[in-house]
Amino acid sequence: MTLFEPIEPFKIKAVEPIHRISAEEREQALLRAGNNVFLIGAEKIYIDLLTDSGTSAMSDYQWAGIMQGDESYAGSVSYQHFQERIKYITGFKEVIPTHQGRAAEHLLFSTILKPGDCVPSNTHFDTTRANVENCRSQALDLGIAEATDVSSRFAFKGNMDVARLEETLTDLGSERIPLVMLTVTNNSMGGHPVSMANIRAVSEIVHLHKLPLFLDACRFAENAFFIKRREAGFEHRTIEDIAREMFSCADGCTMSAKKDGLVNIGGFLAMNNSQWAERIRQSLILVEGFPTYGGLAGRDLEAIARGLEEVLHEDYLEFRTGQVAFLGQLLVDAGVPVIQPFGGHAVYLDAKTFFDHIPQSQFPGQVLVCELYREAGIRAVEVGSVMFAHDDPDTGETIYPELDLVRLAIPRRVYTNSQMRFVANAIISVYQRRAKVRGLKITYDPKVLRHFTAHFESM
Repeated sequence: MTLFEPIEPFKIKAVEPIHRISAEEREQALLRAGNNVFLIGAEKIYIDLLTDSGTSAMSDYQWAGIMQGDESYAGSVSYQHFQERIKYITGFKEVIPTHQGRAAEHLLFSTILKPGDCVPSNTHFDTTRANVENCRSQALDLGIAEATDVSSRFAFKGNMDVARLEETLTDLGSERIPLVMLTVTNNSMGGHPVSMANIRAVSEIVHLHKLPLFLDACRFAENAFFIKRREAGFEHRTIEDIAREMFSCADGCTMSAKKDGLVNIGGFLAMNNSQWAERIRQSLILVEGFPTYGGLAGRDLEAIARGLEEVLHEDYLEFRTGQVAFLGQLLVDAGVPVIQPFGGHAVYLDAKTFFDHIPQSQFPGQVLVCELYREAGIRAVEVGSVMFAHDDPDTGETIYPELDLVRLAIPRRVYTNSQMRFVANAIISVYQRRAKVRGLKITYDPKVLRHFTAHFESM
């Protein structure tokens, strides 16, 4: 395959120096952090691919909005801009600001779920799952078979299995299922998009059962871009038009604006159900703030409104997805096992294949994360046995996820292509010495979102 190197559709106006500490210092940092890179200070990170959430570089247009932010406690003009923009894109009647996506998830689920309920999804991400399970409900994943087939090149691995969804809705009914979620793009399964055909099919089934469909819309613009590029019939439609159709199939959404809002903090809930919205706003006042700021400063609301405009620009999305593919293809060309086709926000390394001598009980994904930091000061995140393994409540047996991945999440408008080449070279170096690498054992195992704070030791 010919390597395409995307060209940045922007100029750099400000820079932040970064420094790579020595190999000895990196080793000591890993030891102090219990082999968990979440616990390493940012000043000891050279290239930070831990997450694309809240790590984007804002534009001059957004920074101008920051200066114009209205900090009125109630009825802020910036909230009006925020609300207008979200209503325009989504078409939803009710808009509720929150300080980030997991706050939106918490407010939604704590309001409508009861113990024993079930929330089907294509794949729940970690905070979504945790918020559902915190309500003593079941977070049920109904991804398609291709999603876990590392050899598959299917263009829309993020899709939901509509046959399994129909079966689940028929079996459980509205008594146990208050809503269905669809994550676009599907972060936990390689950052893959959901096709418009699948969104429509899911919507039809859910609505036939008289249930609401919510989108986890963190990366809705990237999903819309992939529909335009990969799905027949959308080639000549605008990204904005495709996004609006996606939302028209749903009844509400949760959103971390720290992704496709192109900001460092913020999120929202949007929906058509005014009764749910009123109940949620009562909780919002207790834990987030007045309904027109929801835990955010007016300047943040203004930056989100402008970010939601810029994220739909096709030249931005072409570079964004192109940079991910550029890094991915460098690795493919070197024989490194990665998930294909490439998603919108990250390259996912197949850690089970990368370290085929390390069993899942010894956390091959976490091992790869540590080795990448040890090699070059690069921080990534495990999306595998640490994040998703769990004990069967009946047998006590540990159930491991089908995939053990390492996500290289690329912040938006932050790193250059030469830095992507550096990342690729570091991964290739680890791959070449992979046979000498040993597994890890867990020494501190917190009960909630353990990947954030767990500790490990070498086997």
